[in-house]
Amino acid sequence: MHIRKRLKPIEYEATPVRDLLTRMKTLSELMIDLAYSALLFSDEQLGGWVLELENHVDELGYQLLMTLSLSVRDKRDAELSVGLFGVASSANKISDAAADIASLARPGSHIHPLLNEVFQQVEEHLVQVTVAKDSDIVGQTIGQIWEAEDVSVDVIAVRREGLWTLNPPRDFVIASG
Repeated sequence: MHIRKRLKPIEYEATPVRDLLTRMKTLSELMIDLAYSALLFSDEQLGGWVLELENHVDELGYQLLMTLSLSVRDKRDAELSVGLFGVASSANKISDAAADIASLARPGSHIHPLLNEVFQQVEEHLVQVTVAKDSDIVGQTIGQIWEAEDVSVDVIAVRREGLWTLNPPRDFVIASG
C-alpha cells in the first residue's frame, strides 16, 4: 500500500533537465542498495535515510515537471517532453519501491531465509564492516585502498559518529569505528 504524501512547497529553480534526471537516477540507484542493506542488516536508521532520499527524489521530480512545463512551446516540444516525463516517472517509481523495502527494516527483525539465500546468489554482495582501530586502512582514502589492494568495491554508505555519508567519493578518508 502506497501512502500519498504532500510535498513541501518548492520554489522554482532553473536547473537543466539533464542535471535533474541524472540526480534522480543516481539517487534512486543508491536507494536500492541502501534499502537492501537496511533490510539485510535490520538497520532502521539506514532505512530512515532511504525514506529521506525518497522525499528528495520526489522534490527533484517536481522540479523537473515545472522545468519541462515551462519549456513546452508547441506540439514538437510536448512530444519531446513525454519521454523525459517517462524517465523521471521510472526513477520515481524505483525510489518509491526502495522506500517500501527500507520500511521493512526494523531492529531485531530477521529476513526470511529464502531472501537470505537469494542475497547469496547475486553477483554483488552487501556486507557491513566496522573498521578496527589498528586497521591498515585507517587514514587512507577509498581510492588509495582500491589501488593498493586492487579491489573493486562500491562503498555505498559510511556511518561515522552516528552520521551517514552516502556514496562517499574516492578521496573520502577512512577512520576507525
